[in-house]
Amino acid sequence: MSIELKYLAFTAMLTASLWIPYIACQVMTNGFLSQENYVDPAARPVPLWGKRADRVYINAVETFAPFAALVILIQLTGKADATTAFWAQSFFWLRVAHAVVYWAAIPYIRTVVFTLGYVCVIGLFIELMK
Repeated sequence: MSIELKYLAFTAMLTASLWIPYIACQVMTNGFLSQENYVDPAARPVPLWGKRADRVYINAVETFAPFAALVILIQLTGKADATTAFWAQSFFWLRVAHAVVYWAAIPYIRTVVFTLGYVCVIGLFIELMK
C-alpha cells in the first residue's frame, strides 16, 4: 500500500471517530437518549466544548472528500511520489492538530492549521495536474 493510501485510511478512521467526543459530551451533559429524543431530533444543550467537538466532526467530514478524491486520482494515474506522500501525511497530521486546537479553543492557531490543511489539498491537486 502506498503512503498516500495509508494516510487516506488513517484520515478516514480519524474522521469516522470524531463523533465520539460530541456524543460523550451529550451523554455526560444530558444522559442517554430517551424515546422522545428519537421523535424530536432537536439538539439538546451542551457546553461549549461539546459544540466545538460537534464542529470538529462536521469540519472533518467536509474536508475529507476533496482529500480522498485527490489521493485516489493520484493513485489511479500513477502520479504518486515523495511529494504526494508528503502532502498526504501532512494533511492527516494537520487534521489531528486541527481537532486538538479546536477542542481546546485555541484561537488563531486553529485557522492557521486549517489553512495549512487546505494547502495540502492544493499541493495534491497541483501534483495531479502535472
